[in-house]
Amino acid sequence: MNASKHKVMNSPTIRRMPSYLHWLLRMQQIGKKTVSTTELADYMKIGWIVVRKDIALTGISGRPRIGYDISRLITAIRAYLGWQEVHTATLIGAGALGSAILGYDEFAQYGLRIETVFDTDTLKIGKTVHDHPILALSKLPDVFRQNPPEIAILCVPAAVAQSVTDLLVRHGVKSIWNFANVTLNVPEDVIVQREVIAGGLAMLSVKMKNARGAQFEIED
Repeated sequence: MNASKHKVMNSPTIRRMPSYLHWLLRMQQIGKKTVSTTELADYMKIGWIVVRKDIALTGISGRPRIGYDISRLITAIRAYLGWQEVHTATLIGAGALGSAILGYDEFAQYGLRIETVFDTDTLKIGKTVHDHPILALSKLPDVFRQNPPEIAILCVPAAVAQSVTDLLVRHGVKSIWNFANVTLNVPEDVIVQREVIAGGLAMLSVKMKNARGAQFEIED
């Protein structure tokens, strides 16, 4: 099994890494130099063994009674996630969700730079959202002709997501971050990460239901 497959299979670890990074950057800003496994576990609300296994995947080792060097750990996590260099992106769909993503100011820390924004709504085209001018989707072929972005962030209705994806793929996009609630058909050499916002709500709802069930069981 190669390293890339191993990393993908450890998806819970991958999803925890940005939280580690966020906290480590905060600690670095206040002048803290080292961090222990216990401190990371307390922050993440998980077991210290899980933290140790997560961090081990980055190739960094801690020192007994001292912990991890924060600067080295930040660098290692960024390398593990592929965030040590900047990845260019375009965003398609400047509606409520797309606008919220454009307003998220921490992407620079995560190696993502949104360079272009496209929409089909004539009321949006020509306007600016969070310092990003909105271009007509019809302009995409001309804009991408010389240098297509690495990533497309798809924030369009499900009904048009596939046709927009086909357009992106035809013009050189190889990675798609899909916020449309639909499964996309793409060539084998195109990567898709689908985000289902309702998935987080489903997890919360099940946890709430289970907590209520536990309370009722105790009361009985």
